Amino acid sequence: MIMSGGLLVARGALRPRCFEVAGSHPNGWIFIKQTLTPQQLENELSATGWTFYFMAGPVRVTVFGFNREKTASAALNRCIRVVKQQRCNCLQIERVEMHSFLGIPYVSVSVRPRHIQKGVLFAGASLGN
Repeated sequence: MIMSGGLLVARGALRPRCFEVAGSHPNGWIFIKQTLTPQQLENELSATGWTFYFMAGPVRVTVFGFNREKTASAALNRCIRVVKQQRCNCLQIERVEMHSFLGIPYVSVSVRPRHIQKGVLFAGASLGN
């Protein structure tokens, strides 16, 4: 489930109808099923009064480990912590890369903080998650 282009939203965050749940991550965030193109999504959100903020500066995390799935999940958890510190309730996975250094495998994950809310003035997340 952790792959480029994936969109995750904090479980307690309000979200529009077009954000269909596709699964959940053990940390309490949920994966969103993407059935619309980015342009269609923007049109749908603006027509219903939602704003989907795209924050500057990606979050990049690298985690070493032999189990790819657990290592990628650990990297995503670290990204989520940073995104929450920025008071955002969504993130979009930009890149997931598997590498190795001196025979030790590692995963690099790059995400873009996002925030979804009703209205246009950034209110930031008020989640305890």
